[in-house]
Amino acid sequence: MATPPPRPSSSLLVFLSSVFLYLAAVSESKLSYSYYDKSCPKFAQIIQDTVTDKQIKSPTTAAGTLRLYFHDCFANGCDGSALISSTAFNRAERDADINLSLPGDAFDLVTRAKVALELACPNTVSCSDILAVATRDLVTMVGGPFYSVLLGRRDYRVSKSSAVPGNLPLPSMSTSQMIEMFAARGFSAQEMVALSGAHTIGFSHCKEFTGQLYSNGTGSGGYNPRFAQALQKACANYKKDPSISVFNDIMTPNKFDNLYYQNLPKGLGLLASDHGLVSDSRTRPFVELYARDQNKFFQDFAKAMQKLSVYGIKTGRRGEIRHRRTNSLHVRSRLSRHTSSSFPTGDSCS
Repeated sequence: MATPPPRPSSSLLVFLSSVFLYLAAVSESKLSYSYYDKSCPKFAQIIQDTVTDKQIKSPTTAAGTLRLYFHDCFANGCDGSALISSTAFNRAERDADINLSLPGDAFDLVTRAKVALELACPNTVSCSDILAVATRDLVTMVGGPFYSVLLGRRDYRVSKSSAVPGNLPLPSMSTSQMIEMFAARGFSAQEMVALSGAHTIGFSHCKEFTGQLYSNGTGSGGYNPRFAQALQKACANYKKDPSISVFNDIMTPNKFDNLYYQNLPKGLGLLASDHGLVSDSRTRPFVELYARDQNKFFQDFAKAMQKLSVYGIKTGRRGEIRHRRTNSLHVRSRLSRHTSSSFPTGDSCS
C-alpha cells in the first residue's frame, strides 16, 4: 500500500497564507497610469468634462483646486483627508484655521466628478485620485505643463484638524523655515522654488501679507513702493471684510506662466515667503533660472508635482474608496461662503 504524502504542518500553512496575503496586498497597492482602464474606462473623460465645465463657469477653480491639492498632500500625504467634512464629534482638516480659506469651488469640483464617476463605475474611483487628476487637468487648461499622474490611491479614513498646524508652509515663513519643511518631506530647495510657481495663478487674502506690508511703518517691507501703495489701498478695509484679496501675479493672474518669477526681483511678490525666495542666496539662482526660461520651469514644476502626487499616499488596505451620502445641508452651508455653485446631492468625497 502506497504511503500517503506528508501533510504540510500548520506552521507551514500559516506561513504560506501570510505570503499569499502579502503578495495580494503588494499587488493591490501598486500604482499605475492605466489603473482604471478596465474598471472605469471613462474615468479620464469624465474628469476632463467636469473640469472644463467648472473652470468655464468659475475661472478661479484652477487656482483653488491646486491649493486644495497642495494642502491635502503636503500636510499628511495625498489621501483625500482634506476633503472630509467635520462632524459633531470631530473637527476635520478642512476646518483647521489655515484651511478655512480654501475655496468652495475646489470641493464642489471634486464632488461633481465623484457623483459622475459613481454613476459610471460605482465604488471604483478614489477621491484622492480625482483630486490628483483634476488638478493636473486644470493646470494644463490654464496654460501650464501636462504631466502623467499615477493612479490607484486610496482615501484615508482619518481627518483631524490637529494634524495640520506645523505641517503646512505659512505665508510669513522665512526661507530657512520653508527649506527645512520641504526637506523633511524629501524635497530639495529647487523643487520648493518650482512648486512655489503655483503662485502664478490665484490670489491671497489681505490678512496673509499685510503684516509684511506695514512691517517697517512706511509700507515697503521689500515691496516695490508703488506696488505697496496699491496694496495698502486695496486692503484698506480688510479687517472689516476679511474676504478682500489680491492676485498673486498681478501681470497674468489667470495664466500659468513664469511671470511670477519675473515679478519677484522687481518687488512685486505678494507674500513674505515670495520675497524670501529672491533674497536668499540658496533660492535666488532658481528664481532667476525660471524667470528667464519658462520651459525649464514647466519641466521642473511637472517633475515636482509628480513627486508630490505620491507623497504619503495610502494604497491597498491602508485606505478605502470613499462612498457615502453627504449631509447636504452641512456641505451647502460651507459652500455658500465660497461659491455660488449648487451642490449635487448623492455620493461624495466629504
